[in-house]
Amino acid sequence: MNIFRDIKDLPDFRNAVITIGSFDGVHTGHMKILHRVRNLATEIGGESVVITFYPHPRMVIDTGDSNLSLLNTLDEKLSLISQAGIMNVVVVPFSFEFSQLSPREYIENFIVKLFKPRYVVIGYDHKFGLNRGGDLSLFKEYEKTGHFRVIEIPKHEVDDIAVSSTKIRKALLTGQIEEANMFLNYPYFLTGKVVHGDKMGTKLGYPTANLQLAEKQKLIPQEGVYAVKIGMEGSTFEGMMYIGKRPTVSNQTQTNIEINIFEFSQDIYDKFLNIQILRFLRKDIKFENLNELKEQLRIDEKNALMALEEVQQDEVQKPRVTIAILNYNGVDMLEAYLPRIMYSSEKYGFDVLVIDNNSEDLSAEFLQEWYPEIKICQLSKNYGYADGYNKGLVDVETDYVAILNSDIQVTENWLDPIIEAMDADKNIGVVQPVILSLENKSFFEYAGAAGGHLDYLGYPFCRGRIFQSVEKNEGQYDTDADIFWASGATMVTRTRLFKSLGGFDYGFFAHQEEIDYCWRARNAGYAIKCIAKSKVYHLGGGTLDYNNPRKDFLNFRNNLYLLTKNENITKLLWLIPAKLVLDGIAGLKFLLEGKPKSTLSVIRAHMSYYIHLPLVFERKNKEHLWIVKSHIGRPNIKGRYMGSIVWKYFIEGVKKFSDLRI
Repeated sequence: MNIFRDIKDLPDFRNAVITIGSFDGVHTGHMKILHRVRNLATEIGGESVVITFYPHPRMVIDTGDSNLSLLNTLDEKLSLISQAGIMNVVVVPFSFEFSQLSPREYIENFIVKLFKPRYVVIGYDHKFGLNRGGDLSLFKEYEKTGHFRVIEIPKHEVDDIAVSSTKIRKALLTGQIEEANMFLNYPYFLTGKVVHGDKMGTKLGYPTANLQLAEKQKLIPQEGVYAVKIGMEGSTFEGMMYIGKRPTVSNQTQTNIEINIFEFSQDIYDKFLNIQILRFLRKDIKFENLNELKEQLRIDEKNALMALEEVQQDEVQKPRVTIAILNYNGVDMLEAYLPRIMYSSEKYGFDVLVIDNNSEDLSAEFLQEWYPEIKICQLSKNYGYADGYNKGLVDVETDYVAILNSDIQVTENWLDPIIEAMDADKNIGVVQPVILSLENKSFFEYAGAAGGHLDYLGYPFCRGRIFQSVEKNEGQYDTDADIFWASGATMVTRTRLFKSLGGFDYGFFAHQEEIDYCWRARNAGYAIKCIAKSKVYHLGGGTLDYNNPRKDFLNFRNNLYLLTKNENITKLLWLIPAKLVLDGIAGLKFLLEGKPKSTLSVIRAHMSYYIHLPLVFERKNKEHLWIVKSHIGRPNIKGRYMGSIVWKYFIEGVKKFSDLRI
């Protein structure tokens, strides 16, 4: 992250997406804004810029406020903003002269002149300039002349920010450290240098490091004893911390911060410590004598160890799976299918992320009102299936991501057998459940059925579905199986693998990008599986009707993309001409069936492919490097049908997968 402290020496930011604020605490409310800024900058190929102030404006404007306490020092704040993935932070030296800028001067001479923003992300009640006279409406007046767009942070998020800051301070001052940490989404911490004390802790058998804080405005929690973790020079230790005036041994008025590091005896004077405060153990007490204090310290140590073990267990219970749902104007589907998704696993922790492709309905409002626990990633435009997921999954750090269509109805605990299988075999890269039809639950569903396969000429089909022939589920595929590709309607993949392989190819927009991704995973040595114990139901055509000519265009074009990227050059020399002939026959068939728009889609698909061929080869070369970087072994060849499914289906009349030999 780049840090700029002189506003007279700023670079020309490229397509800057900016936000402005003090960001004290950099808590959960702030993180929503920072992630929005970062994701928007990534979308438009620009730079994320956070503008903050030092010293805190209240210290300059309200000099009579002696009770100002900060949740972060400047360095702590910058570190937390960096962890949010922000590219640039501008620390504005806040002075009385700066505070006298009129609102229009603030926009014209500060924001527009220095940053030339493409987007300005601010709250609905953001105030700025002399006497806080500027507001959101004034910013919007400058959108046209300033060549930027204002992104308004809605009222509920801004209110969360204000309330969170207040609640965090109150919680820290009353010993409610777990509540404060919940709002912060990280343990509240103190940083400072170890200084000499009077060695009283050593005399009691509990030597302590006396901490001198780096900044006097830093908020110190309620006096008492805490269970803590201590960071020092890249290592982490466990211990307990005392905050107080030591009433048993002195009558001093200043507050001491003393840390006892468990099983530690090194000399650490003048070293800097980072103290993560995890549990409040007790208030400060005045004891009758040192023996009573020493006995209490034994109890404190025991309680601290128990508390730290509980913290460790809580960390183990953190979500391991992110269920990611791409949404576009699908509020009805969210309302219908989200309730069951919340019962996806009883064994594994999971969270739910809705990636909104710039919906025009009330999807976001519905989620915020009825499912506030669900994360929302709001994109600035419709990026389609492929790049919508790529951009929406940037922040995901769980072990697995479950990619789920918005028109999928899951069964209870459907994730459990999948994660169990992937945990047991690290060579499994992608898994799909058995996908049944929601409209007729005794049949498989077109988009995936019981796992995808690919024939020698590149035609996809499934266990349970060949072309338009969908089989009835009679238990014939109730066994786990190696497959060639997993359905994009419902698939689970390793998060690191998805990112290291470059995610989905955004050039596909939608359709067959899941086959392309699975092919890359296979070339890196990973297995693709269908786990039969896991079942879901798919509405099918809920996002784009199966008979839509747009779907025909994407399927024919993307199949050419798919083969060009993943087959070797020698095979492509005869395969692409063969596809031209076969696709021409398909186009003629559409015409004879009275579907001239579908015929036109086939023609347009080939024209688009030839125009974009150089870009396809450029992507092919990039992906080769990603595959080499991610590989765990020789390419996995299971699941490829070396015959022609077209011949088997149309000439020999084979309509069921079970009648094939694979």
